[in-house]
Amino acid sequence: MSQTAKAPRSRRSTNRVTMDDVAARARVSASSVSLFLRNPEAVSPRIAPRIKQAIDVLGYVPNLLAGSLAAARTRAIGVVVPSLGNAFFSATVAAMQKEFDRHGYQLLLGATEYEPGREADLVRTFLSWSPTALVVTGCRHDDETRALLRGARAPVAEMWELGEQPFDLQVGFSHYEAGETIGRHMLEIGAQRVAFIGARMASDVRARQRCEGFGRTMLKAGLNVHVEDVPGDASPKTGAHALSDILQRMPDVDTIACSNDVIALGVLFEAQRRGLAVPQRLRVAGFGDLPFSEECVPPLTTIQPRATQIGLRIAQELMERAELPEDEREPRIVDVGFELVVRASTQSAAPDQEA
Repeated sequence: MSQTAKAPRSRRSTNRVTMDDVAARARVSASSVSLFLRNPEAVSPRIAPRIKQAIDVLGYVPNLLAGSLAAARTRAIGVVVPSLGNAFFSATVAAMQKEFDRHGYQLLLGATEYEPGREADLVRTFLSWSPTALVVTGCRHDDETRALLRGARAPVAEMWELGEQPFDLQVGFSHYEAGETIGRHMLEIGAQRVAFIGARMASDVRARQRCEGFGRTMLKAGLNVHVEDVPGDASPKTGAHALSDILQRMPDVDTIACSNDVIALGVLFEAQRRGLAVPQRLRVAGFGDLPFSEECVPPLTTIQPRATQIGLRIAQELMERAELPEDEREPRIVDVGFELVVRASTQSAAPDQEA
């Protein structure tokens, strides 16, 4: 089920931060700020740190469009995703691209590779070209990125996650509830000895939220969850190695939830190599409903996150908002929901089939 709701208006500036604003805060001339932006090494070491601090605090972005075009917007939409190799975000970006193309807009794409500092760099670069709108992933940003987004005159959309106070628009779903949903399903089919596998969850906030939702659901039922948080990218190899490590600590593990389908696929491969029947001996679930999830052996139980719907809804909303004055853009939260897809990797076996 999807839901749309108005959200509290976030504290965004209504005027673009100017070079004069930076100069005033740094207590230097505008010409010194201009020189710093062109060639930082040419500015006195005494005042350069003050200018840099003022730029960061104010969220100043130099406008690369010169002359009479300086107040205009380009027909470009900046989109920041965590990874270009992640199929979830690829589907969302493809849906946005198709809709933007219909309206004559060009999509600019950048990936943070889950590095927070990289997000601020990309946002600053995109804003310097005066885009029609900006799309970022998630609603947790460092202070520098938040300052840039607050000062943006263009509409800002946050995708794949929901928070309490959007800059303009949030389109996504609750990852915590997704984890809870997998947890309830596993309890319904008799989970007793449980583990969760995720990849670099310290930086992948959404995967961590799914883990937390899953773990608390199990804890309410009196079950502890062993969490295997592996470094590096999610891959079948990651899942296979994680299952091997879990079996050393929990030889009798009977239920494993994974932060995504790619890891779950590796768990299925390793279970087959070890002769562990799925689902009779080991139940496995993932997240993402990727194209292979229905065709692997056995077919994988997973959460379908409606990635295409997220991209389409963002594009449609941004096209509408781009035509409105800043003070008429009401903050909005759109919950597109998700779907639990139950397949053979967790379906209960008949008593005479149990291993």
